Amino acid sequence: MTARILIADDDPKHAQLIRLYLEREGHQVITVGDGRSALDVARARKPDLLVLDVMMPLVDGLDVCRILRAESDVAILLVTARSSENDMLLGLDIGADDYMAKPVSPRELTARVRALLRRAGSSEGGPLRVGDLEIDAGRYEVRVRGEEVTLTAKEFAILELLAKEPGRVFTRGQIIDKAFGFEHDVSERTVDAHVVNLRRKVEKNPAEPEYVQTVYGRGYRMAEH
Repeated sequence: MTARILIADDDPKHAQLIRLYLEREGHQVITVGDGRSALDVARARKPDLLVLDVMMPLVDGLDVCRILRAESDVAILLVTARSSENDMLLGLDIGADDYMAKPVSPRELTARVRALLRRAGSSEGGPLRVGDLEIDAGRYEVRVRGEEVTLTAKEFAILELLAKEPGRVFTRGQIIDKAFGFEHDVSERTVDAHVVNLRRKVEKNPAEPEYVQTVYGRGYRMAEH
């Protein structure tokens, strides 16, 4: 899907490099060099996605993110030289959809943009579909090859998380954070147990899964179909 994308970065070379990669994907791209301009352009042009550098003059990226999140649901990808876990959590807590630490790979950033746009599109366009798998969060239903399957709440949460970003690898820790919420004492082995049960319900052959795949040493991902 093509989109209107705003890049806010006070490093013109970095902004231009990202712009070239995104324009190759067919997107319409605007660049600005400070936070105040980012706010003005975002309000006037209403982009589908904002690539936002944190360290900018006039208004920093965190404040831009906080302000825009209060006004709209625009997808926001933060890019920053601050790479500590606390910095990342702060960015996500104030409303960013994703977070990348510099130095940024333009190819990875482009992939993250694709994932965010898919997520935004799926939230507006009804059920998620990956191959013959359909997930309707509004109805709390899952169908595989047209047949409804019954999942537990945790199985549904894990499946929906993975299906929103096919190809992205989620560590077990990330799955715990995103699918289990504020529950305590959840172990990585608990995640593995839920995945085993989930595969029994959605895969033709759980031993050779075509949807919920293991990435050894890292975690799980939804296969791209």
